[in-house]
Amino acid sequence: MAVRYLLDTNTASYIIKGNVPRVRERLLKVPMAQVAISVVTEAELRFGLARRPDAARLRIAVEEFLLRVEILPWDSDSARHYADLRAALEDAGTPMGNLDMMIAAQALASEVVLATNNRVFRRVKGLTVEDWSR
Repeated sequence: MAVRYLLDTNTASYIIKGNVPRVRERLLKVPMAQVAISVVTEAELRFGLARRPDAARLRIAVEEFLLRVEILPWDSDSARHYADLRAALEDAGTPMGNLDMMIAAQALASEVVLATNNRVFRRVKGLTVEDWSR
């Protein structure tokens, strides 16, 4: 079964922390083989842990999550989409954060739905977004 959903960092965090029950409920309706995160999201999750070295429970939860979810590597196709996306957003005067752009570009390149509640992604032409927290 092919990956169908790419979880943004905020959605992955909601799943890990369990603080937004609707997100976990939505995840339970999707086969795990259809769910992935970007290696960029992995980096953001690990950065969060590095900032909180005393958070032992959180570290375990993050590591358990990372063992269970597919992590998509950054590749040349994603890089091409990133370049086009960044140029288009900057030309339109609506830039966004580089990590968010990398995740959006990877979702475009992979032709998947991005699960996020971050409204900034709605500005990306051609990107399908679902908010699992609603």
